Amino acid sequence: MKRSLLCGIATLIVFNYASGQTSYPFRVSMDRMLWHDKIDKQQKKLFNAEGMLRLSSDESVNLQIEDALIRKVDNLQETLETDSLAIGQVKVKYLRNVEKLLEGYNVNRNKRDFPVSMAPILFEAFVECMELDRKNESIEPVIAGNEYGVGKILVECFLLPSVNAGVAPSRVLLLKKYCELHPEEILPVLSKNPYVSFSEEFIKLAAYNDINKLYDYAAGRTPLASRIRSHSDTLVRIVAQMANSKSGQLYFPFLDNIRKGKISFGEIDRVKDNELEYYRLMVKTRVEYAGRMLPPTRDTVSGMRTLTTMMARKAKEYFIREINALHAVEDERVRFRKLDGLSPQELYYLIVLGEDEIYTSSYLNVYKRIFQRMSVPGGDSLLLSVNGDYFRKFIKMAAGYNTLNDFLGKMDKDNATTTMKAFVIRLEDTKELEESVDVADSYSSIVDKNKELAKYILEQVKWNYDRNVQNNNKRGVVIYNLLKILFESADTTQKINLSEKLGIPPVYSVDRSLLTDDTGRVVQQVFFYGDEDKDGQNSFINFMAMFRGKSEWKIAENPNWVSITSSKGKPVMIFANKPLLGADDPDQKAQEKLGEYLSNRNLKPTIVIHRGHSYHLQYTLRQLAPSARIVVLGSCGGYNNLNEVLSVCEDAHIISSKQVGSKTVNEPILQAINNSLVAGKNIEWIPLWRDLSGRFRDEASKEKFDDYIPPYKNLGAIFIKAYRKAMGN
Repeated sequence: MKRSLLCGIATLIVFNYASGQTSYPFRVSMDRMLWHDKIDKQQKKLFNAEGMLRLSSDESVNLQIEDALIRKVDNLQETLETDSLAIGQVKVKYLRNVEKLLEGYNVNRNKRDFPVSMAPILFEAFVECMELDRKNESIEPVIAGNEYGVGKILVECFLLPSVNAGVAPSRVLLLKKYCELHPEEILPVLSKNPYVSFSEEFIKLAAYNDINKLYDYAAGRTPLASRIRSHSDTLVRIVAQMANSKSGQLYFPFLDNIRKGKISFGEIDRVKDNELEYYRLMVKTRVEYAGRMLPPTRDTVSGMRTLTTMMARKAKEYFIREINALHAVEDERVRFRKLDGLSPQELYYLIVLGEDEIYTSSYLNVYKRIFQRMSVPGGDSLLLSVNGDYFRKFIKMAAGYNTLNDFLGKMDKDNATTTMKAFVIRLEDTKELEESVDVADSYSSIVDKNKELAKYILEQVKWNYDRNVQNNNKRGVVIYNLLKILFESADTTQKINLSEKLGIPPVYSVDRSLLTDDTGRVVQQVFFYGDEDKDGQNSFINFMAMFRGKSEWKIAENPNWVSITSSKGKPVMIFANKPLLGADDPDQKAQEKLGEYLSNRNLKPTIVIHRGHSYHLQYTLRQLAPSARIVVLGSCGGYNNLNEVLSVCEDAHIISSKQVGSKTVNEPILQAINNSLVAGKNIEWIPLWRDLSGRFRDEASKEKFDDYIPPYKNLGAIFIKAYRKAMGN
């Protein structure tokens, strides 16, 4: 009975707030009724449409919020209103402050730095500030003693009708607190507040947190750039010097050695205009840096990311794209002339940094030349010569291109075992997820070619899983548990359902309902690019040949794009920009106009196809629709691209290839997908891929098809999805 009575009272109280309270259990002066009502309106916003306070999934947190912002605020209203020692203006002032407190909480709750659970602390801190303000004392000590989110709301409460003396210094203090919480925001904050007292200290902190961002801010003609140039720290000043030099971007990869006096600007000047010699200097520097980062030294290298980015750019632009472009040239001496004189280490970095672009034939010839140019060809000695840098990437690519057995055969058995053990161990210590994805990606190739090695790798994964369980390392447990499940699923006799085991959406199929809009249409977008070698233009012609003259498809076109619509069966709409070539980048303009057309008509692509060279992919990814459920990347399936796709479309099914896209394979895959969609069927990858495999009977076409990776075998993409789910991000 007592419980029922309490529940009834609680329901009545909630109803009063949810419906708008209009009466008070204490006498309210009419000239202050407005401010009490404003407080009540802010309190009402804490409740949902059913009149329940459910700001948190944790009911104990909801009760704490209700106690602080309902019961205690109500009590404070009564205390202020009935205070016989306070004049009316003072009462209005603090009622206004209370309303501002609730407004600040409601506006900011659940934003970064403003958890809903802050309510009790926020209220108590407000009362402290109010007491200080009534004594004409600064609120700064309260701001200093609380978290950023609490302080940020409080300073906005004590501005009217007069500003508390602590507001101005508190704002500076809050800037510092914010920068401490978010080091990546230091420079944007300081660019707006360059003269704050802590700028010197935090510019240095920003330099060691993100040296590339410091470079960008140092290049300007702003007060902050001036402070960076005159900074007391040597590293900061060197970055500023580079940023204000015409050759700054070419110096930047060598920042750490410049800072340590190991290389001068003059030495870089002597090679910076020679692509080959500049690349060689970067490789030499990279190998040295990699050695310094190994135990026991474990040195911290400034600008490593910049060096990696520049090396990858030069490797692709100067070497890989040329040997790729000559893929039809049979004379190897002509095709691979650019590689003449490169050392085994310089060739090694072409492979590991060119993953996203290198063709199969290019890879195989670069790989072959590595060992041809070693005085004593050895896989272990190659890895030692680069201080183990990118060794997981090299092994993953060797597995993917079927050279892993050859590579391991170039060292004695014990060293081969040690190498593969190192391939799997201590993935939990890596900063990025890429190396774990490389291990995941490699397994399907290894299990097809070397079952004994695959068995050993699985044993090592299980051992590392147990080790991380014992060490209570959550990241390690997640990584190795996912690898164990993925690798065990390769044994089809176990019939492991990855979707169920990993807790992710289906990987073997895509339900048609997920691909249709509200009207039942499937919308596809295809990105083409105009090329000087006519590759993109020819690809477009081959693509359109699937639809031209076919009664089941209707084609409409304008100068910028074509639309292809099914005229039989279920509705399918395909939009493709034309591959235009010109000085003003006309195919980009065509893509933008097509994007505007789709957006204006609320047409959301659920299938996105990239048709073009790998170096065009960045432009496709920038325009990738979040609605995409199937993404065809072509020969661009490296970690960075998978990661970017899944950051935009977290449940996307990705088809990629280890080789340049081939019309003999591309078109049949797209036809098979479209046939299922027009027939109103779901996309079932396993039978679809099995049927496709039967169509490629001659050795050449079968080899090209085998280079394509269907979504259910794309272990790297599946690993990324499952890892994010397991880690809650």
